[in-house]
Amino acid sequence: MFFPLFIEVIIPLFLPKNYTWAVPAQMQAAVQPGVRVEVQLKNKRYAGIVKKMLDKKPEEFEPKEILNVLDTEPVVYPQQLDLWQWIARYYMCSEGEVMQAAMPANLKLSSESILIWNEERSYDFSDLTDSEYVVAEALELKKELRLNEVQQLLDASNVYPVIKKLIEKGVCHVWEELKEKYRSKTETFVTLHSKYNNEDELADLLNNWSKAPKQMELLLSYLHLVKTEGEVTQPKLLKKSNATAAQLKGLCEKNILVLEKRATDRIRLLPRDIQIDFTLSAAQQKAFDEVQQGFSEKQVCLLHGVTASGKTEVYTKLIEACITQGKQVLYMLPEIALTSQIIRRLQKHFGGYIAIYHSKFNPNERVEIWNKVKTGETKVVLGARSSLFLPFKDLGLIIADEEHDASYKQQDPAPRYHARDAAIYYASLNNARVLLGSATPSIESYYNCTQQKYALVQLDERYGQVELPQISVIDIKKVPAQDKGKVALSPSLIAAIDTSLQQQKQVILFQNRRGYSPYLICGTCGWIPQCRHCDVTLTYHKAKNSLACHYCGTSYPVINTCAACGSHNFNQKNFGTEKIEELVAEAFPNARISRMDYDSVKGKNDHDALIKLFEQQRIDILVGTQMVVKGLDFEHVNLVGIIDADGILNFTDFRVNERAFQLMEQVSGRAGRRDGKGTVLIQVSNPMHPVLQFVKEHDFTRLFQFELANRKQFDYPPFTRLIQVIFKHKEKHIAEEAANIMMQGLKKDFGNECNGPAQPVVDRVRNQYLWEILIKLPKDAARINLCKREIQQQIVIIQSNKRYRGVTILPDVDPV
Repeated sequence: MFFPLFIEVIIPLFLPKNYTWAVPAQMQAAVQPGVRVEVQLKNKRYAGIVKKMLDKKPEEFEPKEILNVLDTEPVVYPQQLDLWQWIARYYMCSEGEVMQAAMPANLKLSSESILIWNEERSYDFSDLTDSEYVVAEALELKKELRLNEVQQLLDASNVYPVIKKLIEKGVCHVWEELKEKYRSKTETFVTLHSKYNNEDELADLLNNWSKAPKQMELLLSYLHLVKTEGEVTQPKLLKKSNATAAQLKGLCEKNILVLEKRATDRIRLLPRDIQIDFTLSAAQQKAFDEVQQGFSEKQVCLLHGVTASGKTEVYTKLIEACITQGKQVLYMLPEIALTSQIIRRLQKHFGGYIAIYHSKFNPNERVEIWNKVKTGETKVVLGARSSLFLPFKDLGLIIADEEHDASYKQQDPAPRYHARDAAIYYASLNNARVLLGSATPSIESYYNCTQQKYALVQLDERYGQVELPQISVIDIKKVPAQDKGKVALSPSLIAAIDTSLQQQKQVILFQNRRGYSPYLICGTCGWIPQCRHCDVTLTYHKAKNSLACHYCGTSYPVINTCAACGSHNFNQKNFGTEKIEELVAEAFPNARISRMDYDSVKGKNDHDALIKLFEQQRIDILVGTQMVVKGLDFEHVNLVGIIDADGILNFTDFRVNERAFQLMEQVSGRAGRRDGKGTVLIQVSNPMHPVLQFVKEHDFTRLFQFELANRKQFDYPPFTRLIQVIFKHKEKHIAEEAANIMMQGLKKDFGNECNGPAQPVVDRVRNQYLWEILIKLPKDAARINLCKREIQQQIVIIQSNKRYRGVTILPDVDPV
């Protein structure tokens, strides 16, 4: 007997509520949670994920039937669906947006439009335009055309008006086809014909060879490659033998060699092997034991280890323990730039057990890693925040290295989740443990340790009992400037660089601004060039000879004439990494200098190549932004210069002291990691700033106490939870009105906890004006959830008004 079946399906769109579809009787046996199904919504087809089965029909509407079941087994596990649901609820987005972020593009499929000739009527082409006639004639002949074929016919990219007219005139209709994007990679392998597996037959062939010496050379190359490498691919054989495909074809026609196409992995893994070639120091062993003890009592443990204390070795031992138990490990890092150095270390210890996953892999590579993790073939994944969404079969441990880093928080688009916090929830679903590691923990994580929520393990000494670097502060106000601007390189810093180079040591110079000059100013009237789309000054990039907006990415030609007064007298103010690189090259013409910032390491392997050069001492001075700060380990660096600490200490943010300490302590930790003879020079105009005293003494505990007192006084985390609501619109007053309506709606229940509306420091980005409301809520789950529901209700009310329909309203939970 047939019982109706209905399913809740997540599709990769923003839908406030998941839609329900009906399952035809013939497909019911194949449907289960986690499989992909083909569904249609408003003439568009999607590959959605079945969230759950329902035996009751929705009362409010008649569900449509699904069109197809795309998988024989689930592509995601139940724990992932639970994680998606939690992220959607906690971070105030839809499960469709989470799915869009979580799944590789090539598993989501695409809906491709196909024009179908209308067979039901005869058509007179006389009233068609030239473009319409060309397409209609092709359709009558071929019966169907894809969009790209129409574009080729008309030699134009915008063909939608033509298609729209043809549909209105009844010439054709549109059909949407779901297209599987993932394609396995195939390679052509060369093997010896089976009759020559007999050694006597092969010897007879070689001894009696009389013609075609080039084919003989090719065959000998094949035999050599088989012996040395096992398997032989066609490109490798042709390259080694310097032969042509025609010569190889000749051997195949003689039934001597055989060509065979096989599916291969795009990402070649090393042989699986565990080789731990180090012994933990006494301090590291103590930390390792304490972490294990902490895991027996609590799910989360914070490893607070000073820079160069050898936290990575402790992680390595924990990973080894997990692999031997048959468990999987996720090792998260905040930045892609960090993965290259650490992957080499971990591959040395774990070989093919480990894989890397981040956004610079192409879509097909991401699918292959996804499948290897899902089957349990890959035991360790090293990746950025998106690696959290992989389908782990048997997750035992998550390591969040540099757990304090703001890059763990996704900004745009939704979901605006924090990977560290989401990892803790995901681990709870898998009964796994989480290790948070940092030399400068976040205030929130350290506070959770003091409240006994997390276990805390301290690693207070550097590996080999190496001393922490000596930190000196240079009062930049006391250094005379030639052009009354800021001094980039003080005499003290230049002298220290010179000493390091004479000792054949390396230098890192940290400046948290890229480009050549952060802004230009007219020396006559003070006019400053700004972006047309954002309320920010344009940064001058000398190498590209252009001005660039670092918010929207727009480039402009260099301005030589003032728009206000017509003067040609422009002064460059402040300095970025490009200018520092140039000044250092002038001061040290014989030094090998390189730059590491977003502009110089854009390619998939650029950062890895640069790090390798620095490791091999083929670079003497490395100038960089935050990329050089985070966790990199260089043996020969004995000097770190922080060029402009004022730029770090003077942000308008309640986390400014915490962030400044973390940045300066982390970058100082790159110095003297092997011999303890490291020096750090900080150039600053306010040498008495309290954070500088904590940095000089490497004293995180005092910073924590100082910050905690301030946070408590002004009701900031970790004592409260923050929700920021951002309003965007092309017209300033409309964004402001929408923000005020939201504020009025929240005042009744949350008046004392709401702040704003206010404009941010940068109040226009990409032609959208911004207004913000900040809500500080007590750590009470019921009240927080009530506030989230109220915000979502207010968004519906505001956007139901035609005047505010164009306002983008973005709730951001736990903003960083």
